[in-house]
Amino acid sequence: MEIKFNSFLEDVFKRRIRFSWERKSHIESTHYEMNGEMGKIQETLQNPDIVVKSKVDVSVELFYINYKNTPTGEKYLCVVVKNKEDDNFIITSCFTDTVKKRELLWQKR
Repeated sequence: MEIKFNSFLEDVFKRRIRFSWERKSHIESTHYEMNGEMGKIQETLQNPDIVVKSKVDVSVELFYINYKNTPTGEKYLCVVVKNKEDDNFIITSCFTDTVKKRELLWQKR
C-alpha cells in the first residue's frame, strides 16, 4: 500500500489524519524497524484491532493492530494520533509487545 506523504489518511472513524514527510522521517529515524513499513500505518488507522485514549493527553489516541510478521517478530503496530478541533495528525508509530490498558474507544468485533 503506497502512501502519499504530506496528505491525509482516513481512520476507522472516517476522520482525515494528516501524515507529513517530517513525521515519516521521525518515525523511520527513531524506530529503525519501521523502515519499509509505512503501508501498515494506513492499514492500522483504517482497520485497527483496538483504539484507546492516551492516559497523559486526552486528545491523543493509540491505534493498534497485531501483525504476525514484522522485522522484529510478532508485534502490535501502534499509531499515535493527536486530535485537535481543526487538525488530526500522526505523532509517531512503532512496533510494541503489548496494548496499553487505557480507556477503550473502539474494538474490532
